Amino acid sequence: MSLLELLGQGFVQHALIAAVLVSIAAGIVGALAVVNRLVFMTGGIAHTAYGGVGTAIYLGLPVLPVTGVFTAGAALVLGALTRRKRERTDTLIGVIWAAGMALGLILVELTPGYQAGLMTYLFGSILTVATVDLWLMAGIDAVIVSLALYYYRDLLSFSFDPVYARTRGIPVTGLYFMLLLLVAETVVMMIQVVGLLLVIALLTLPPYLAQRYTRTLGGMMLLSGAFSLLFCLAGLYASYWFDIGSGPAIIATACAIYLVVVGVERLIGIARR
Repeated sequence: MSLLELLGQGFVQHALIAAVLVSIAAGIVGALAVVNRLVFMTGGIAHTAYGGVGTAIYLGLPVLPVTGVFTAGAALVLGALTRRKRERTDTLIGVIWAAGMALGLILVELTPGYQAGLMTYLFGSILTVATVDLWLMAGIDAVIVSLALYYYRDLLSFSFDPVYARTRGIPVTGLYFMLLLLVAETVVMMIQVVGLLLVIALLTLPPYLAQRYTRTLGGMMLLSGAFSLLFCLAGLYASYWFDIGSGPAIIATACAIYLVVVGVERLIGIARR
C-alpha cells in the first residue's frame, strides 16, 4: 500500500487528528509542568491513572471518561498531600503511584474474561483512536487552551516567582491545583497515543527541547507543541515502516531526536571553543 493510499484510510486520518490534538495539550501542559518542576509529579499522576483504567474495565464503563474522573481525583489528593508535607513529597508520590497501579491491576484481575485491549492503555495505539475519543480530546484541548489564555499572566508569575505572585494577590494555590488537573486530563488524552507507561516522555521531552530555543513561556508552549507533533508524526511513520507498535515508536523517535539535537549542539559548542 502506497503512502497516499494509507493516508486515505479512516483510522490513519483519526491518528493524525489525534496527534494534532494531543500535541496542543502536550505543548501547553508539558511546558508548565517542566517550568514548575512537576515532572516527577506528572509521572505519579500518569501511573496512578491505571487505577482508573482498572475501575472502568471492572465496572464495564467507558475507559477514558472514567479514567479522567479517577485521575483528576488522584491529582487533587496528591496535590493536597504534597503541599502539606513538602519534605516527604517524593515518598508520597511514590506511594500513590504504586497504589494506583496496584488498584488497577487488582481490578483487571478480578474482571472475568481476557482483556484483549489492555496493552493499548499501557503502551498506546494511536491507530485505534475512535471518533468519540477525538471529540473528548478536542473538548479537553478547548478547556486547556481557554484556561491557559485566560490565566496566562498569572501562570507566568506563578511559574517563575510564586512568592511575588502571592504578594500580588494571585491565587497560587488555586493555580497549582488547576495545573495538576490539567496534567491529569492531558495524561488521559495520551493514554491511547503512547500509553500510561510512556506518557511522561511525551510530556517532558518536547518542553526540554523547546526551552533551549525560546525565552518566553508562550514561545515554549508553541515550540513544545510543534516538537510533540513532530515526534508523533515521525513515530507514526516509523511504526508503519518498521511494522512496530505506534506508542513505543513515537517515544523512541522522540528520544532519538532529542539525543541528536543535544549531541549536535555539544559538537557545535566544542567546535566553537
